[in-house]
Amino acid sequence: MSLSANWQFWALIAAVFAALTAIFAKIGISDIDSDLATFIRTCVIMLVLGGILTAMGKWRNPQTIPLKTWIFLGLSGLATGASWLAYFRALKLGDAARVAPLDKLSIVLVAIFGVMFLGEHLSAMNWFGVVLIGAGAILLAVF
Repeated sequence: MSLSANWQFWALIAAVFAALTAIFAKIGISDIDSDLATFIRTCVIMLVLGGILTAMGKWRNPQTIPLKTWIFLGLSGLATGASWLAYFRALKLGDAARVAPLDKLSIVLVAIFGVMFLGEHLSAMNWFGVVLIGAGAILLAVF
């Protein structure tokens, strides 16, 4: 299996870009409202993704997409929007090095929600890691 087909590779790439997001956003919101900054960021994302979909021929007739998909992607979009608004507001008010770790408590919540709602199973070692992530995020953000 090639590296680019490996989920861990893409997760690490996501982490790098998430880190850059915090740094670029903290600099970018210094002179504007955090909600406006979120809107600008969202517009950039839409334009880039629209270009990627067009270039790769991945557009699909919306009527062929199942209703369940529309509902859950819609809910995901609402949750993403709420998360971004809150994140940018936090970045406007606080240090990126303290805001980002607290935001990463989402990792702890994903583990809990994954078990509760998706039937996923984590080993004792996995749960230990989740506890360490939670403790580390709190230590970075609070102390």
